[in-house]
Amino acid sequence: MTNILSPQEKLKTLESVWRLEDTDEVPFIIEIGPFHGATKAFFDDPQAEVKWNEDLHKGRGGVYDYGLPNIKPNQGIGVIAAAYGCEYTVNDEADPWIKSIISEENAADVYKLKNPDPADNPIFQKIWKRIESLQNLSPLPLRMVNVPSPLVTASMIWDYTSFIEAILTCPAEVHALLEKVTETTIVYISEQFARIKNLFSVGHESSCPVPRFAGVRISDDTAALLSPDLYRQFGVKYNNMISKAFGGIVVHSCGDVQYVVPAMMEIEELRGLDFTIPQVMNWDAVRSAAAGKTVLCLRQRYWDHPRGANVDLAEYSKSLVDTFGRKGLIIETSTATAEEARELGEKLHHILS
Repeated sequence: MTNILSPQEKLKTLESVWRLEDTDEVPFIIEIGPFHGATKAFFDDPQAEVKWNEDLHKGRGGVYDYGLPNIKPNQGIGVIAAAYGCEYTVNDEADPWIKSIISEENAADVYKLKNPDPADNPIFQKIWKRIESLQNLSPLPLRMVNVPSPLVTASMIWDYTSFIEAILTCPAEVHALLEKVTETTIVYISEQFARIKNLFSVGHESSCPVPRFAGVRISDDTAALLSPDLYRQFGVKYNNMISKAFGGIVVHSCGDVQYVVPAMMEIEELRGLDFTIPQVMNWDAVRSAAAGKTVLCLRQRYWDHPRGANVDLAEYSKSLVDTFGRKGLIIETSTATAEEARELGEKLHHILS
């Protein structure tokens, strides 16, 4: 059995990757089990959240990878939309469902929206209390509470389908909303940096940390639906504001992002791109635009692959290295059980070192 890396060894390699330096091994993280969301069992119970995370990391003993113990605050991607007054429904299936308050019928109401005050907004107060509770309950470092891109938050405040149409039919109102949301997002991130005493990562996903010098990681799933030119106007512009505020940015997106990757590469001080790679149909487009130029965090958890596909996760990881090269590459995968994770870790170490 391969000797497990020390936390210092893991962090040294990961920092080198984020600086686009050569490493002896392409780092990888193996998560265990299905998606862990802000469901009823955890959303309002910080003790349950701490126990789940501590049990998870105890169960990862003997797994060779670059993951480190931490706690995911786990409040869902709709926090900022909820702070603007969108109703949310905690459920047993996924992160809270968000009910929009804007559509084409009342598009002008975006001008009436007031940015939530972090000092007295009840949603933000809940988030600050969550951070405090988790820190009091466990010495483990915290990831950030979910940070959506301005596009994602706007598409929750404004009915999703209507929002995509409004980018073409009501661009002035969409820009007005995005400007407000971006201002609030910057305040929301700043407050987290001020309140989290032991910061694990500047993102909310993965047990593989994104370092503070990378700026902040945002989830920008709406990007995959836009053309490159529309993404430049409604995505890049506002991501630039966030990047400028925090000295860099890492952009995550699910979906087939092949068409918008060149536009994403235009984001100022871009530190990395984080993709659910089985959803991308044209790897060559991502390789030609980004490989070796910025960090690529390529996620392929077992449940990201089509059902019944019976994908060999180790061989799939090798194909990622063969396609995208070793420079600036981080691979995130998962297994259903700890035993499978230990077996996969050995295989990946043999392939990626």
